[in-house]
Amino acid sequence: MAYLDLMTPLHKATSRDYLARVNDREYPKPRAAELAKQWGFDYWDGDRRINYGGYKYIPGRWAPVAKLMIEKYNLMPGSRVLDVGCGKGFQIYELSQLLPGVIVRGIDISTYAIENAHQDVKHLIDHGTAAELPYPDKYFDLVFSINTLHNLHNRELDRALREMHRVGKHQYLCVESYRNELEKTNLLYWQVTCEQFNTPEDWEWWFKNTGFDGDYSFIYFE
Repeated sequence: MAYLDLMTPLHKATSRDYLARVNDREYPKPRAAELAKQWGFDYWDGDRRINYGGYKYIPGRWAPVAKLMIEKYNLMPGSRVLDVGCGKGFQIYELSQLLPGVIVRGIDISTYAIENAHQDVKHLIDHGTAAELPYPDKYFDLVFSINTLHNLHNRELDRALREMHRVGKHQYLCVESYRNELEKTNLLYWQVTCEQFNTPEDWEWWFKNTGFDGDYSFIYFE
């Protein structure tokens, strides 16, 4: 297990107006959260005041993350890779383009995301939850999850961490966290689907107590 920061440059490339999101009159925070947690159009492609505001494929956006994964985990043609909470499949598509012959798979709870996934990988995405991965033990050379597991309640999170460990020879995850009161406040203002508000030490407690021994990183709302 090691801290492996793959996501900070991508995270910091997005500008955020924390106060505007929490004070919006048309989409007050409870209403935005209700819409976002349906995991449908509003979450992915609806108004930016609710969530992404249009989650579109941007060529090369995920390539730096994919390259680091290939290098770090010594992926090669024939390696099996699973993205837990893959959304529209952009990351597994980038992996397939950078490493021809890699065997990619995705799983997501959102039928909307799957229906609107990248055409080249849509057929490789299963509908399901992180807490119940329908794959054999140690089937994948790498199982990763980016910005998904903090959306789970405690019991689901417990099972999801155990499931990632079960099906993956190597694992990597990235979740939201905070190190001080400013970052905690910004996280509370910005999030619409988060159910876990944990410090890095709290997350490490989860890893230890579920047997998750993969690599990890955190994103902070500075």
